Amino acid sequence: MLLPFAAQAAAPGAPVIDGASLSPLWAIPFAGMLLSIALFPLLAGHFWHHHYGKVALFWGLAFLVPFALLQGPNLTAHEVVHAALLEYIPFIILLFALFTVSGGILVVGNIHGSPATNTAILAFGTVIASLIGTTGASMVLIRPLLRANDNRRHNVHTVVFFIFLVSNIGGSLTPLGDPPLFLGFLKGVSFFWTTTHLFHDTVVVAGLLLAVFYCLDRYFYAREEKPLRDPTPDTERVTVRGLQNVPLLMGIIGAILLSALWKPGISFNIYGTHVELQWIARDVLLIAIALLSIAITPKLVRERNGFDWEPIREVAKLFAAIFLTIIPVIAILKSGAEGAFAPLVHLVTGPAGEPVNVWYFWLTGALSSFLDNAPTYLVFFNLAGGDAHTLMGPLAVTLEAISAGAVFMGAMTYIGNAPNFMVLSIARHRGVKMPSFFGYMVWSCVFLLPCFALLTFLYFL
Repeated sequence: MLLPFAAQAAAPGAPVIDGASLSPLWAIPFAGMLLSIALFPLLAGHFWHHHYGKVALFWGLAFLVPFALLQGPNLTAHEVVHAALLEYIPFIILLFALFTVSGGILVVGNIHGSPATNTAILAFGTVIASLIGTTGASMVLIRPLLRANDNRRHNVHTVVFFIFLVSNIGGSLTPLGDPPLFLGFLKGVSFFWTTTHLFHDTVVVAGLLLAVFYCLDRYFYAREEKPLRDPTPDTERVTVRGLQNVPLLMGIIGAILLSALWKPGISFNIYGTHVELQWIARDVLLIAIALLSIAITPKLVRERNGFDWEPIREVAKLFAAIFLTIIPVIAILKSGAEGAFAPLVHLVTGPAGEPVNVWYFWLTGALSSFLDNAPTYLVFFNLAGGDAHTLMGPLAVTLEAISAGAVFMGAMTYIGNAPNFMVLSIARHRGVKMPSFFGYMVWSCVFLLPCFALLTFLYFL
């Protein structure tokens, strides 16, 4: 649709959106897209499963068509190309690479669940989530965990804490771990910034949750009388297949580090957007690694892992609409107190103009709980000024609050982070009587909110 306007957008001196002049009504497509993601799977699951792409297209066009008519095709094309080349395409390529490579790693055999064993699995998943992503770690470990506890009557808490730790909190230490942090990396945040600045937050929350889980699992384990069913037979010893994908995971990390450390000083102007050579090299390497994984991994390994392409297709379609509809929202936020979202700016800004880190943490987290945490991170990143160097320097605590809120509080609901719903679906398919949407929130409020209150007291007041 935008190709007829591309030539205009390529003109020197690319136009910039005047966020202060935009009405808050431009945020409706973005809000509608996020609410669709939140509500349709719960209220109309069958419709959503078959038509989520059409819903995403509807909201994308709801922004694109009127914006092109009112603001002009030149400005519209430039903003879309800019968002696609610098944010959406690198974001999807990384997810595709992690999803493909981790989907080729299969843990076989059966581990008989005990409090110590279950806690060890959760701890291991928490650690590797920052290396292979929360999606990758969840898909690698959820089936072995379910098999380990398939003869226990009380196993719901095991999956709930798995979502807390492996699907969310564990991904806080690198841009590979969780999509919001990778978006921050694309915006200029250093690769190891989150490793150093969120390490203490992660240790506090993960340590508390692992200790609570161990005590809770011991309690339920002691109440087990007769096993619910015979345990899964040990037809083969516990081992890992698809180990040829482990070096490929290291290759993904290397490709990301390459784009951060290698600065050849060569860039290309594509329709008014400057694209650095190292970014192109990173994306090409990631695609090559994913294709190599497909080529060298036996099909049986992926089949036994329950691997299919639907999750990444869904993410690609939904995030295309999200990155499109968020364009005017970010422009308004960048205009600060002069824009339509001035009340939000005042809420997170103190009397002297300083950021109120408590509000950044809790507002980012609250929206990440019910909306997707990646665009929520972008919203508050830009609300805090959007300059990575300033946020890593004088405003480091503010960026820490935004990052922790987005990653940690994505665990508050089933829809806060993509792996949550994937783990829920797999667990239900395996016969675990998982709590309802609001039943899960009871668990998260009881066990997570005290941890977040402690973080607030320790680091953000």
